[in-house]
Amino acid sequence: MADTKTYFIGQWDTFHSNGPFATKILYDTRLERPEIMPSLTDRYNDAAHEVQQLIQECIANNDRFRAYGSGWSLSDIAHQPDRMLYTGRMNLKRTIDPYELHNASVFKSQDLFFFQCGTTIKEISEFLFSHGKSLKTSGASNGQTIGGSISTGIHGSAFDTGAVQDSVAGLNLIIGPGPNDNVYIERHTQPALNDDFARLINARVIRNDGLFNAALVGLGSFGFIHGVLIEADDLFLLKRYTRRIKPAVALKLAETMNFRDSEFKIPSELDATGKGIRPYHFKVYVNPYNKKEEYITEIIYKKEYRTNYPNPIPDIKKAIYKDLPTWMARFAEKHSRLIPKFIGALKGQIFPDLDKDIEGTLGEIFWDTTHKGAAFAFTFGIDIKDTRKALNLFIRVVNEEGPVPGAIALRFIRASKAILAFTKFPMTCILEMDGILWKGSSTMISFEDFQKKLLEVFIAEGIKFTIHWGKNAASSLPGLIDYMYGDNDDIWKNYRSALLSKQMADVFSNGFLDTIRLSDYRVNVPKNLVDSLI
Repeated sequence: MADTKTYFIGQWDTFHSNGPFATKILYDTRLERPEIMPSLTDRYNDAAHEVQQLIQECIANNDRFRAYGSGWSLSDIAHQPDRMLYTGRMNLKRTIDPYELHNASVFKSQDLFFFQCGTTIKEISEFLFSHGKSLKTSGASNGQTIGGSISTGIHGSAFDTGAVQDSVAGLNLIIGPGPNDNVYIERHTQPALNDDFARLINARVIRNDGLFNAALVGLGSFGFIHGVLIEADDLFLLKRYTRRIKPAVALKLAETMNFRDSEFKIPSELDATGKGIRPYHFKVYVNPYNKKEEYITEIIYKKEYRTNYPNPIPDIKKAIYKDLPTWMARFAEKHSRLIPKFIGALKGQIFPDLDKDIEGTLGEIFWDTTHKGAAFAFTFGIDIKDTRKALNLFIRVVNEEGPVPGAIALRFIRASKAILAFTKFPMTCILEMDGILWKGSSTMISFEDFQKKLLEVFIAEGIKFTIHWGKNAASSLPGLIDYMYGDNDDIWKNYRSALLSKQMADVFSNGFLDTIRLSDYRVNVPKNLVDSLI
């Protein structure tokens, strides 16, 4: 049987040291060993039973319940002061057989894989590689668990691919302690697996586009995500370049995504007519304190897989522009992590030599993080048509209200179908600042006040935006959720209220949801809203 250890920990912290947060109890569940319980399905179902027992304990003690994996988020979205469950040991993974496909499925069984919630992106990439497959995209690193990745909407910004949650074809949720509280959810317009598969994991089936799109980025509040069905791609390679780029050229690309006619070109990435090929990923680094410094772009192209490519790991380990937090951490270390010295350096020429051109799989290019120490990240999602205005405004606020110890990056990604995805615009510009956590002083704005000021100024200027659920933001700002999502948050709440009982909706809520006003329960929502539609 699965074994859960109970720890009275007192406080809990994130991977990036954004706490600590007061926490009463931490559960740590370890699956039964394969030699004792050989069947993977039995071990998976045994874990589900264990989770339901833990949920029952929470109910009996009038406590809330929160699952977390790697603690990667920089907000308090994963925190729960009552009882938290560490899922990192729940990492079962399996292929899908052809006979498990729904008779109306357009998926190929060889492209579908089922992962338990605590499986990390790195583990998934390794498992898929062994089957000649790859994730379509991932975050900038690989330490997040699949449950946390889709709950907060990590994206990676492969701009024609979508975020990690956009490759999800099915969700197994545990929504309470009862025998009917294990559900398997799919879109009714895109069924993937048949009822026999659901019965195998003791789940009842709900095929409903609206519910699926609501639960897809569920912020950990639609129940316990136990399993995730992913559609993978055939294995491919990525060719990564870093280049200097003129700001005007970078911003024109950001607003148009017209790489074919841009004056910026990679000579080896042109079509037969000499026009630019559309890349897989485009990212721009911006120094907010020096208008004269050229931007840096990380631009990546998708290639057919071949086996005879050089090992990219030694070079990706040394890559300066692998991701913004890693680069900022290295830059800060050069300046002893002293904020005044650090900010002084930012006002000069900060971008060092370019990385070596590197080719590798998705799992190799977006490899292990090397960041250490406390970090912050503010991340907006905006329509690409507002990129120039939003970037200029961001830089103005940083300079007028700051200085702030961080740098800016732009990334781009298409819209998600998830109702509360922060990648909601037809083509979303990810406008982010990453840096080193600081405390306010008589000469420096506080971290909390800066977050609030940033949102207030964007709203005052009429720039429509969303915020990354796993990053820092002044989430308590009145009316923020309605400004970002209009009626979508009401739709999301309706599906959540129809799926969960009032008691369980509270059990799966936390302070983050309370603050953002997403834990509200709708008592009059008809339960047939979440009926299976096929």
